[in-house]
Amino acid sequence: MQALTRPYGALHCRVDGRSDAPTVIFANSLGTDLRLWDPVLPLLPDTLRYIRYDKQGHGLSTLGGGTDISDHADDAIALIEALADRPVVFVGLSIGGLIAQTVASRRPDLVRAVVLSNTAARLGTVESWQARIDAIAGHGLDHIADAVMERWFAPAFRAKPELALWRNMLTRTPAAGYIAACRALSKADQTAATAALRLPALAIAGDTDGASPAELVEATAALIPGAAFHIIPGTGHLPCVENPAAYAAILSPFLRAHAHD
Repeated sequence: MQALTRPYGALHCRVDGRSDAPTVIFANSLGTDLRLWDPVLPLLPDTLRYIRYDKQGHGLSTLGGGTDISDHADDAIALIEALADRPVVFVGLSIGGLIAQTVASRRPDLVRAVVLSNTAARLGTVESWQARIDAIAGHGLDHIADAVMERWFAPAFRAKPELALWRNMLTRTPAAGYIAACRALSKADQTAATAALRLPALAIAGDTDGASPAELVEATAALIPGAAFHIIPGTGHLPCVENPAAYAAILSPFLRAHAHD
């Protein structure tokens, strides 16, 4: 268990792999913590160093402002500067993908390649995020949990006993942290900045994703010249959980090609 000290408190992170290896950083989705990557990490190349962290207001991380995507980008930049000795491959899922796009745009010196998983340059609308904020403020995260599970996972996974664990992860997220991230998402629009990116990029989608449909992910990939795009059949918003083997089969060659100097 490690922590990076930030102006608002502690940013919880975990580092796996050799200290001298090229680094890959992961940013997870709304309502999850760094355990999101547990199923896929053992399947990735063992020649790399992997950094995971809890967004502020999630998991074991303190909530600072967190109401603007730049707040989350500042955290990721600080983490890269503190723990990586060279540019990283940035893997971001959902809001994590927006963080990845923001960091790559603001600090291209820190990011050698991006993986945009189940994300877009713009997710949802001001109205849809405000409706979710109102529901949580009035009734708590449990009120929206079943609907979120339908967006996160395909029917086959929702029939498994471990669905309850992911539902628990969501409902045990601090409501204030979740709402702050919703506010950040309601304002975030990286369309112009992402269209200006010139770096290796890989986009991954699930064919039953109810939060970031595959066509939305593909449209974001199309903003970056040369970006690759893959759909993982039978998965929703968290394909790294539902089918980690398929996810690793797509991600690993990209990491081997772009993580090393």
